[in-house]
Amino acid sequence: MSVLVGKKAPDFTAAAVLNGGEIVENFKLSSYKGKHIVLFFYPLDFTFVCPTELHAFQDKIEEFKKRNVEVIGVSVDSQFSHWAWLNTPKTQGGIEGVKYPLVADINKSISQDYDVLVDGAGVAYRGLFLIDPEFTVRHQVVNDLPLGRSIDEAIRMVDALQFFEKNGEVCPADWHQGDKAMKADQAGLVEFFK
Repeated sequence: MSVLVGKKAPDFTAAAVLNGGEIVENFKLSSYKGKHIVLFFYPLDFTFVCPTELHAFQDKIEEFKKRNVEVIGVSVDSQFSHWAWLNTPKTQGGIEGVKYPLVADINKSISQDYDVLVDGAGVAYRGLFLIDPEFTVRHQVVNDLPLGRSIDEAIRMVDALQFFEKNGEVCPADWHQGDKAMKADQAGLVEFFK
């Protein structure tokens, strides 16, 4: 598994579904440069854990928007599968109501570039990458297939990164917005523990 933190995010151009139903053929990740991006991978459309995550991201989309963060999902399904799933009611296992972009990685090249492709299975692990406005990966986490991720933790990491970018102070364990942070020097460490 590659560590992409500190490196430029691999760019891609692929088909995607926007706004819950608009298919575009040339969705380009780098068109979001200048914003924070939460790029997440999930195994497959029409499965069991995946819709819980996609709905959970949609339920918190206003929290991401308040922070000027774009949320983008990726799986190895086609844009047509994404479109069909987006047009299936939640009560029937669908993700109707999800509005953020879903990218089609049918040839699996994006999953390979982010090193989340499961060997021999042809699907992606549940990877999440926080990309800063300069297009550098600042955080990554990868869960195994049966383990859904925490959307609140993704928001917490966005808050921590944006706090650091604005204030130059680092965020200790379990830091949340409004908590005490630390100067990135010995004096700041001493002050934090007073």
